[in-house]
Order: sequence, then C-alpha cells, then structure tokens
Amino acid sequence: MSTTTTTFRAAVVRTPAGPDSIELVDLPLREPGAGEVRVRVAAAPVNPVDLGTAGGFFHQLGLIDQPEHTGLGWDFAGTVDAAGAGVDLPVGTRVAGLVGGLDRDFGTYAEQLVVPAADVAVVPDDLALVAAATLALTALTAAQLVDLLGDGAGRSLLVTGAAGPVGAAVVPLAAERGWRVTGLARAGDEEFVRGLGADFATTTTTGWDAVADGAVLQADGVALVRDGGLFVGVRPAMLPASERDVVVTAVEVVPDGARTADLLARAAAGGLPVRVAGELPLAEAAEAHRLVAEGGVRGRYVLRP
Repeated sequence: MSTTTTTFRAAVVRTPAGPDSIELVDLPLREPGAGEVRVRVAAAPVNPVDLGTAGGFFHQLGLIDQPEHTGLGWDFAGTVDAAGAGVDLPVGTRVAGLVGGLDRDFGTYAEQLVVPAADVAVVPDDLALVAAATLALTALTAAQLVDLLGDGAGRSLLVTGAAGPVGAAVVPLAAERGWRVTGLARAGDEEFVRGLGADFATTTTTGWDAVADGAVLQADGVALVRDGGLFVGVRPAMLPASERDVVVTAVEVVPDGARTADLLARAAAGGLPVRVAGELPLAEAAEAHRLVAEGGVRGRYVLRP
C-alpha cells in the first residue's frame, strides 16, 4: 500500500445552492474489498450534471436524498493505490472510469476513490490521464446512446450539440453503425464537426429518421423526428413526451470497464476527439462550475486533486 494517511478530501454540497455551496470535507480512507481497487485521483472533469447537483436541481426532483452531504463528479482518471482480493491491477497502474448514479455522499471530486475493478480501464501509455478522464463519462455515454440507436443502414441522424463532449463522440460512433450523420452546432464549430465525418447544420429542420439529443433540446428535439422515427436523449429521468409514434428513449449511462478501454484506445489512436478547456485544483471546484455555467465551453474543465 502506498498511502499512509487515514483521510482524504472530497468536494461536496450540504445545502445545494450553486457553486458557492461547494466545500471540501475530510472523509475516512477505506480499504478496497474483494474485486475492488482504490484509485488516487489525478483528474476529475466537471460535467453539466454536476452543476445541476450543486444547484439542487436533482434534489428537487427527489433523485438525491443524502442526509449529510452530496458528492460531485462522475468520471475520473488516476493510479491504482491499493487492490482487493482477486484484482490483477498492480499499484501504480493508470486507470480511468466512471462512478454512476446521483445519490452519493461523495463522487469523483475527491483525492481517493474505491470502485469495482470491473468498472475501470487501463489507460493507454500514449494517452495523458487528464485526457483519459474527459472520456470516461462522455464517450461511454455516447457509445451506450449509439447502442440505443442501433444500426443506421443509411438512415438520417441529426446529432444536436455535435460540438459538445457527448455529441462529438456520437458522430463517429454512429457513422460506424451506418448512420448518415448531420451535426447541429454553432457556425464557429463547422470545421470541427465536419472533421468528425458529419454533415453540418446550424439551424433545425424536421424529418430526421432519428435524433441524438446531446444538446438536451428535449421536446423540441422530438419535434424534429419524422413520424415513427427515433429520439434518444441524455436525461433518462426526464423523458419528453412521444408524439406521432416517435419512439422516445434516453441513455442511462452505466460503468463498463471493458467498453471504456476500447474507447480510450480509440481516442489514443485519434478516432475520438479529446478536448481540455482548462485545469483547476480541486479547491477551486466552485470556480470551475462558474466557468462551465458561462456556456460556450469547447472541451472539459478538469479538477486536479
């Protein structure tokens, strides 16, 4: 074991009220059990869902019920610090992964994590930990979203938010499955989106065989789908209503170490985009939330414990 301390720091909210309610707390260090690893976190990206958690959005929906404090952060990268029985990951192995679910007392905004070994993936040697951290949630979400889309067989797909982290991963993954992809984004993102292999649009039109709603247009996105088409969103707890026999569903991302390993390898080979907007220390989590809330961010802000 490489760690001798008995506590670690994590960023949480007690009474969610936006960035200013984020605070650091000391929590007791836990030993990994059978099939688990403890990871010394090197990077934890800031996600829009974290802003909703810190602002109380999910508490108000009844999706979070933590009596003392609620943790922030879903994805991470770092190094194995200790391993439980049955785990063949040596101390020092670089890994990345996802901690799913909203209702947690602490998340990946932390110095340490204990997670199932099956939920983490070894990071390729030529991929930096910060880059790997930015893919663990968004690329896995995109891959599981494309599973819901299925094979395209030449049908048309509109990806909203195609320059965002999830949408930018959906584009190449959906194209591989035979979809004829058009990315919806701002005019300034045209070169980036076309570089992913998609057609490009800045305004919405109707009649698409399917819509992958990375921009969270919700009901407005359903309206873009042809009669009997398919809408796949990213908010499973807030599905928009179906209309005109449109199938409406949403991805509910779950940890998957083997799938994450494949996505990391794709990114290392240049097959998936990696963009980092900036890095801040864990103690400046509130500032990172403010920067993301300003909007228009291209890439991910990453916290460094």
